[in-house]
Amino acid sequence: MSQPLTQHWQTIYSTKDPKEVSWFQAQASTSLRLIQKAQLNPEAEIIDVGGGASVLVDQLLEQGFKHITVLDLAEAALQKSQVRLGELANKVTWLIANIVEVEFADHQFDLWHDRAVFHFLTEHNDQQRYLQKVTAALKSGGYLVISTFAEDGALKCSGLPVQRYSTQELIHFFGQSAFDVVEEGKEVHITPAGNEQKFSYLLLRKK
Repeated sequence: MSQPLTQHWQTIYSTKDPKEVSWFQAQASTSLRLIQKAQLNPEAEIIDVGGGASVLVDQLLEQGFKHITVLDLAEAALQKSQVRLGELANKVTWLIANIVEVEFADHQFDLWHDRAVFHFLTEHNDQQRYLQKVTAALKSGGYLVISTFAEDGALKCSGLPVQRYSTQELIHFFGQSAFDVVEEGKEVHITPAGNEQKFSYLLLRKK
């Protein structure tokens, strides 16, 4: 695991309230809508990659999902969610890991959600490792919800460079040979400071 990168995110979440960071959402509305579109049953295995202090896990628990994993590099981020959830945190699997290094079982997940990690992978090797992880870990017929900075979005986030994608570039990367496109679109996120951030998103289904 990259220690400087881990420390970067540890510092962010140790020194800032989750509501102060640019990616904060009071409601993870688009993500939840796309997950609902997948029509999963409550026993489905769901992972939120880079979930950190996001409220998506709260909403998934409210929807009745029983098998949720939240992965993040920063233990401090996960602790924020655990404190917020209280006893409900015991219903969630919390994983401190780098997504390009962690090992999952093949066909482990019914749905993989990522609004926070993939666009930070700017090296080709890391991007390919991510692709291998998600393709292997998703069950046949499983869903991928992916959101990144759009082609006209921010160049950096939290001081780190990001890779920007159009929806077509995301479709090309994840491969129409492996995934069917269920929905594609754009979203404008308004940061707590009132700034606009442009995102591309996809809902894909593994063949």
